[in-house]
Amino acid sequence: MDTKNQYCPNPDCPDHGVVGGGNIVVHSQKEQRCKCKTCGKTFAVTHGTPLYRRHHSHQLIGWVVSLLAYGCPKQAIVNTFHLDPRTVDDWWKSSGQHCQRVHEATVLRGRLDLVQVQMDEIRHKIQGAIIWIAMAIAVQSKLWLGGMVSLHRDKHLIVALVEMVKAAALCRPLLLCFDGLKSYISACRRVFRSPLRTGKPGRPRLVPWPNIHLGQVIKQYAKRCVTGVTRQLVQGEQKVVDRLLQLSQNGGVLNTAFIERLNGTFRSRLSLLVRRTHHLARRLDRVEAAIYLVGCVYNFCTYHSSLRLPLHVARGRSEKVRWVQRTPAIAAGITDHRWTILELLQFKVPPQRSEAAAV
Repeated sequence: MDTKNQYCPNPDCPDHGVVGGGNIVVHSQKEQRCKCKTCGKTFAVTHGTPLYRRHHSHQLIGWVVSLLAYGCPKQAIVNTFHLDPRTVDDWWKSSGQHCQRVHEATVLRGRLDLVQVQMDEIRHKIQGAIIWIAMAIAVQSKLWLGGMVSLHRDKHLIVALVEMVKAAALCRPLLLCFDGLKSYISACRRVFRSPLRTGKPGRPRLVPWPNIHLGQVIKQYAKRCVTGVTRQLVQGEQKVVDRLLQLSQNGGVLNTAFIERLNGTFRSRLSLLVRRTHHLARRLDRVEAAIYLVGCVYNFCTYHSSLRLPLHVARGRSEKVRWVQRTPAIAAGITDHRWTILELLQFKVPPQRSEAAAV
């Protein structure tokens, strides 16, 4: 049993939430429990994960969560494994909320060179309302950067999505592509700024990030068919944009094809997003949890065929090409191997410590 990634869950402990502090030891190998040497409390290794205090085997929970993440209908899972529908709903929701915490701790940490990001929204009908799901993808690594759910397609939704992109990005040349919604332009210019602290009292001046390029792709429709596409560079230099396009998609023109393909992936894997079915969602938190479950499985547990790398292996006088498969998280440098579903569910995110507790 590995105690390297364990932390003390006791909120009254001085080492609460500390990972790698040397205060966690094995208490019971058989019962899978650890002990904090600082406060003397014992706790289960599954504390803080969706597997905590579950009466079913972890393998079964992993199978069910995997099927849910790949679009299997809930009723098929209930009939196959003889489970209560409320149990499946509980696993679905708790796994999605856990995946949201994992996403925030790994992807949204501000250490990724994104190069090019595409953003778009999905319009979907739930029971009694229309919801909008705004999502973003890093084109070079195919990494899903997160999603926001709202009842309105307004500036608040777009600003929240752009803030999520900023949280994952390094301050390096970045190309942002989106459709004809004007809120993207004002949101990107508003969010991608940093305070310039001079030591003087008062609110510091916000300085725009350098080398932020905005590309807009506007489609013209006639009878629900695309009749034309207008591509325009709203902000930035064309030479830098051409270089970013070459790095991220091997050249080409401004487009939103990658985020549109990702939208299709989410629609195929989420019965909540399939049109004209009986799986209408009723609550926004349920939709958000389901989206983060699919997104984290896509990022960490799924090989992407366009990300594989050739490996030339010499055999005598001949040479064979083997392919090294990669997930979006591997391509982005977040992890070095493909996670299993159980690895994703067992990943522990330590709670944020206050400044007073850290001192």
